Amino acid sequence: MEPIEQDGQQPKEAIVALVGFLGAGKTTLLKRLTQAYASSGWSPFVILNDYENAYLDAQQLTELVAPNWLKALNGSCICCSGIQELRGEVNRIPERKRGITLIEANGTSDAAKLMGFLGVGLHERFLPPVQISVVDAKNWQRRGEHNELEANQIQVSTVILLTRLDQISDSRHKQVVDELSTLNPLATVMPMEAFDHRTLPQLQPSSNQALPMAHHKAHWSSCSVDLPPLPDYLCIQEICDAIGPSVLRIKGCTVVGNREGYLYFERCPDGEVYIRPYNGEPETGTKLLAVGPGSVPEQLNQAVAASLESAKSRISN
Repeated sequence: MEPIEQDGQQPKEAIVALVGFLGAGKTTLLKRLTQAYASSGWSPFVILNDYENAYLDAQQLTELVAPNWLKALNGSCICCSGIQELRGEVNRIPERKRGITLIEANGTSDAAKLMGFLGVGLHERFLPPVQISVVDAKNWQRRGEHNELEANQIQVSTVILLTRLDQISDSRHKQVVDELSTLNPLATVMPMEAFDHRTLPQLQPSSNQALPMAHHKAHWSSCSVDLPPLPDYLCIQEICDAIGPSVLRIKGCTVVGNREGYLYFERCPDGEVYIRPYNGEPETGTKLLAVGPGSVPEQLNQAVAASLESAKSRISN
């Protein structure tokens, strides 16, 4: 589908905010959408927001879009303290044919607040922002004290995309869909794989009303430290295991063993650790990042030091 034309004028540009809990799959969706649009004649502009070092994720998209079509917003929450910066960045996006703007919010964003603030003060050449939520169906509403935040993140979304469906039963799938539909009866709920990117420019903002939330409770601490080369892959697991569960998200980028190139790894809130190749060389250097209550550099440095000592013992034996 083509952008929406307004009375014969240059079509207005769609703005899509991707929201969801930490580790739900937002960046995966962002990469998929960016690649789909870039390869079909569109000009996507991508904005990423994270507590610590958003550049680490942003650089993974440089093989899909040129660096000047990519913006990383670091260290502030775009639904409150960072909203002015976000709005300014959107308004500075150059006009182009078949443009579309994709915004990935950090995993603690108040999604309803974000949409209310973002829609005010944008240039007329943009359509009203539309929100898509990504929901980890396996861990939906199994976040303990953070359930309220996760529930908030779907209530003003036009589309809700489910991930990890292959890891749950049919009854769990139905339960999740029923709960999502109760919270947001106006949203379309579907597996992420079933979403057709060509329909996105035609979507309309949701008119569903969100329940109020004390968002300041979700302003978690975050930190990062330099991460030296790691002798082997087991070090990654040891580092992730050594950092307490109150830290909800761990990310890292470094060199491992004799392997060429950099590796990126992350520990999601459910404790699963994922490792994949990193595109290029990290501009900010190799890092270990943590997001969540209790995130302090000392804890990260201790975990790294312990893993290196453990690796020495493995190698000597």
